[in-house]
Formats: sequence, C-alpha cells, structure tokens
Amino acid sequence: MASIDYNYFISPHASRRRPALTRELTKRAYAVKDTISLAEGMPNEVTFPFEKMQILMKDGTTLTLQGQQLHAALQYIPTQGYPPLVKTLKEFMQKVHQPPNWQDRDLIVTNGSQDGISKSIELCIQEGDPVLVQNPLYTGTEIVLKPFKAELIGIDHDQYGMSAQKLLDVLEDRKAKYTEEGGGCKMPKVLYLNPTGSNPTGTTMPAERRREIYNICCKYNILILEDDAYCFMHFLDENPPSFLSLDTEGRVVRFDSLSKVLSSGLRMAWITAPKQIIANIELHIQSSYLHSSTLSQVITENLLQTWGHDKFMEHLNFVKKYYKARRDLTIVSMERHLKGLCEWTVPTGGMFVWIKVHGVSDVYDMLMSRGLKKGITFVPGHAFMADPTKACSYIRASYSKASPKQIEKAMKLLAELIREEHLLLRRKLDNCT
Repeated sequence: MASIDYNYFISPHASRRRPALTRELTKRAYAVKDTISLAEGMPNEVTFPFEKMQILMKDGTTLTLQGQQLHAALQYIPTQGYPPLVKTLKEFMQKVHQPPNWQDRDLIVTNGSQDGISKSIELCIQEGDPVLVQNPLYTGTEIVLKPFKAELIGIDHDQYGMSAQKLLDVLEDRKAKYTEEGGGCKMPKVLYLNPTGSNPTGTTMPAERRREIYNICCKYNILILEDDAYCFMHFLDENPPSFLSLDTEGRVVRFDSLSKVLSSGLRMAWITAPKQIIANIELHIQSSYLHSSTLSQVITENLLQTWGHDKFMEHLNFVKKYYKARRDLTIVSMERHLKGLCEWTVPTGGMFVWIKVHGVSDVYDMLMSRGLKKGITFVPGHAFMADPTKACSYIRASYSKASPKQIEKAMKLLAELIREEHLLLRRKLDNCT
C-alpha cells in the first residue's frame, strides 16, 4: 500500500479515544485459550433462562443454538465481533473481492451499515468540513452529516452514477481556490458514494467509472467511503469490481450489509478498512455499545457454516432475480401510466426507481399533501439532495414490498395526481396573468 498518514483523516475528537482495559481483557480471554479470568464483569450463563434456540429456514434447514454456542450467543464478546464470524467474513471478503494487500486491512462487525457509516463519518469529520457526496445521496448519510454543519459538495449523477469528470472539475476548482486563499478554502478529505444499485437512483457504476474515480481520489488524497449495501442486488451480467478490489493504496472504507439479503432486523453488517481506521472505530464502539448483537452474529455464523459459500451465493442470486422481476413489472406499469408525464432511467440494481416529473418544478406539496389524500406515498426527491432546500422535480419509488397490483394502482394514481397538478399550475398561471 501507499504510505498514507491516516492521522490526516482522523479528527481531533476521535484521536482522543483510548481503549477500555476491560474490553481489551475480554479480547484476550477469547484469543488465549485456557486462561483463568477473574477480570471480566460477565454474568454467569447459568442464570440465563434459555436452554435451546431453534430456527427453521424456508429450505427446511434447522439452525440450533445450544450448549456452549448458545452461551456464546447470550454473552459479551470482543468489540470486533464474534471471533468465528469475523474469521468467516474475512474469508468471504477475500474470496469475493480479492482486495490487494489484505494483510494491511481489518474488519469489524457493526449494527447495520448505518452504524458503520455514522461512526466512520464521525471519525473523520469536524464541524464545517467539506465532504464530497453523490448527488442525489442516501438520506441516512445526510442526517449523520447535518449536526456537523458539513459543507456538502454534491457531485451530480448520470445514468452510470457519480460523474468522474464533475468530481475532477470540483476538486481542481477547490485546489485553485485553496492555493489562491493560502489554505482558506478547505480541501475535502472524504468522498461518500453508493456505487451499486444506488439509493435513490438505482444506478450501478461501471468498472471504468470506478477506476477513474479511484484514481482521482488517489491524486487528491481522499478517503473513499464505499457504501455497498446493494452489492448483490445488481441486474448486470457481470459483477462490477468493488472499490475495495481496486484499492492498492489503502484509502477505501467499505460497508457491507446483510440487511437486504438475509434480514434487516438482524442488523448484521461490517466495515472493511485499513487497520488504523478499524482500530479507531473499535474504540468508538467500545465507548458506545461495547459490541454488536452477539445473538445476531452467532445466528449468522451458524447459517453461513450450515449453508456453505456456494449455497449462500445461490441465495444471493435468488434475491437478485426476485428484485429484477419486480423492477421489470414496475417499469411496465410506469410505461403504461407515466409515459409523457415523467422520465426515468431503468434501474440496474437495488430497490428504487428515480422519476423526474415533467412540468412540476417542485413535487413536495403534490406528494405530501394531495398524494397522501389519494392514498399513495412516494418520497419527494428533496430528501436525497445535497441541498434539500431547493425545489426538486424528482420522486423516489420503491418496488420492494408492494404487490404487483398495488404498484399498478399506485402508478395510475400518480399519473392522475400529476395531471391534477398540471391543471392547478395552469390555473395559478392564468390568475397571475
């Protein structure tokens, strides 16, 4: 890896965290067998009322937790995660992504990707810092950044995701101002993106675009926050390379999640990043909730070992096909009802379609007032924009849960709503003239 000074990315607030001795002793107790420990403040498992847990899977497989494995599932564990699961996830990441210089990276389990994104942003950002984000962006990232009063530098999308040329133009402009002002204009240190099945646009960034953006970040010493929750939900013939798989320099912090493919309620996710970054995030978790849910981690490890890699990949392929079929029927319904009223790019992954409404410069009142009265809900595009105060003509529609009949009805009602909005706008214009 390149010789990166990670202290440059770590905020003064985060750099003041120190390890909790009790947490370090818990880590040692798991790592060194046959240790007699009187150090840990753990309850004794004999006081827990659980004897056995069984989970029946849809394929007929039964997962059973009992004895020592159940004790582990109900107990405190090291902050990094349940050691057998951490080992399994590391093997999975190496097999799927083959990241360069794996020995310089580490992995930590988090309570969902949102938790990992939040802690990574808090690791790097101080109040008022500039942050590069895709525009539109995942709203969960914007709400993490808001308390920091961060300067969100939105890099616009096209049908292939974040524009590499616009990213380069922004950075060159910032660098020129930074030089002119003698450092008065801050350079961004962090780029957040959602490259596969992007939320809200449904775009999947092709390999060449990813390489361009990675090279730009190397040139300007930028840390890449790769939020890839829809990694296994793209609809392309070939898997695009992850930014992690391209990362020869050690500047990618990657967020993976099983929320969309196993269960949202398990809150099973993990961060893969350079070791110093993971070590600092571990200190943050130590000081907040000690470690992610042990029960969820043991269930996940049990399932992955029962299924094995090939069966797990078969399940992921089933999930991909399921959402692709739902995307297809949604696009057919949109073609039937919204053609001429709206425009859109067919999603190449994920659970959403990003719709631009013609003739309506701001959709907020149309959706949040008159739309709700019609019994339909869509998300106004404002929620996903780097500057949510500006008028927005976009809508995010999700095709993940509603039935085909409900999707058809919703698109028909949306078309009615847009036509009614056009009529209202014409009347207002006539009254003004």
